[in-house]
Amino acid sequence: MTHAPRLPLPVGLLLAVSAGLLVPVQGRINGALGTVLADGLAAAVVSFSTGLVLMIAISLLLPKGRAGLAQVLPALRERRFPRYYVLAGGIGALFVFAQSFTVGLLGVALFTVAAVTGQTLSGLLVDRMGIGPAGKRPITGIRVLGSVLTVAAVAWAVSPRFASGGADGSGASDPMALVLPVLLPVLAGFLMSFQQAMNGTATVHYRTPITATLVNFVAGSIVLWLAWLIKLAAAGPGHALPGEWWYYLGGPMGCVFIAVAAFLVRSLGVLVTGLGMIAGQLLGSLALDLALPAPGTVVALPTVVGTLLTLAAIVLASLPWSRGTLKGR
Repeated sequence: MTHAPRLPLPVGLLLAVSAGLLVPVQGRINGALGTVLADGLAAAVVSFSTGLVLMIAISLLLPKGRAGLAQVLPALRERRFPRYYVLAGGIGALFVFAQSFTVGLLGVALFTVAAVTGQTLSGLLVDRMGIGPAGKRPITGIRVLGSVLTVAAVAWAVSPRFASGGADGSGASDPMALVLPVLLPVLAGFLMSFQQAMNGTATVHYRTPITATLVNFVAGSIVLWLAWLIKLAAAGPGHALPGEWWYYLGGPMGCVFIAVAAFLVRSLGVLVTGLGMIAGQLLGSLALDLALPAPGTVVALPTVVGTLLTLAAIVLASLPWSRGTLKGR
């Protein structure tokens, strides 16, 4: 196992937030592609497939990529980590499924809060269990407070969308009808922390996040292609692929934030890495709404204040780790 030095906390947080900025841009691109294709699942297949092609090219062209590929079979044969870690990309596929099948019913706001809640809770749990490469990190009062404030801040930041109805609000009149649909993004978000921990551990043994990202895209692409082929047999094909190049940027953006997360969890732990990317996601959404607003978008005060509060909550959750390291690390 490599013993590369860990990043300083401020540098790691900056990278996490920067990677998170791409998430809403990717969501906007994949959403537009899904509209053009009239098939959200097909859009996810295109996104994962383009990301897979890019990662194959990078893995073959770069020396670190080729060196990482050479480590895959020995790592699995020697059981350096549980073999099922190579299936972590299936969690990303599940998250895309959750987006495809519940955003239309729940709206973007409720989906975001549900997913962030699940991811924040599991970030605490995964760090406590020591699944990631950073080892065990205790559940302290400060970390719990920071996590709770993060969920509250995200809920406040997206609260203006609850009242808008349609795509950003709930389409159901019976609140009980939302219980089961809400559980899917909660589950998808909950598993995201496990995905980051698994990818981070694999990165340590592959000695590069390039290979962990490639394996992630292989697993996710297989799951999505199988699901799409089943849908194709049942419902037939959708629309033809568009010619505009920008529709195909979602996959490469996914490569960036998956690789960054896999790299950072060794330094920051799963919880703080996830919270940093959540902050970047909110900042990116705010920037998109200001620079390229979608029809009917209004940037309200709660969105701005909630985003700033999220940043404060993340700093609070990471404070214990700016003063030293755990014994035995």
